[in-house]
Amino acid sequence: MVEMKVEGLTLDPLTNMPIIILKDSTGSKALPIWVGYFEANAIALEIEQVSTPRPMTHDLLKNLIQNMKAEVNHILVNELKDNTFYAVISLVYGDITLTIDSRPSDAIALALRTKSPIFVEEKVIEDAKSLDLPDPEKTNTADDKQWKNWLENIKPDDFGKL
Repeated sequence: MVEMKVEGLTLDPLTNMPIIILKDSTGSKALPIWVGYFEANAIALEIEQVSTPRPMTHDLLKNLIQNMKAEVNHILVNELKDNTFYAVISLVYGDITLTIDSRPSDAIALALRTKSPIFVEEKVIEDAKSLDLPDPEKTNTADDKQWKNWLENIKPDDFGKL
């Protein structure tokens, strides 16, 4: 397992989907994970420390876990299958450790809120190097300049508008 941190969020100019960028402490290993807009918004809000008037779903989970006197030990991105990433949340409750299946985006959003470590299996990092990425020939890239401008000026607030 490799401990990683959220380096940031960006937008894939080919698919128009948000990407979470994870990097290890040395910066030698990186993992891009494509996520939905709502998940990217939840992560962006936490990265930018934007508080919402009411708890969002991941805030609710954090509050529930804390009120149960449990804690998130860590999250682990543990598999890549058919271009889909998988993760688990390691939850400690007393002397019991539970492993809970999760989408990586939800696990990462929860880990950021609980200040828990994020791990990735080495095999996932290796397997991600051969992801079936979108074919640029089949993707409309006529708006490259528009996307470049959008990427350069993106703010976490922008995710809330989508």
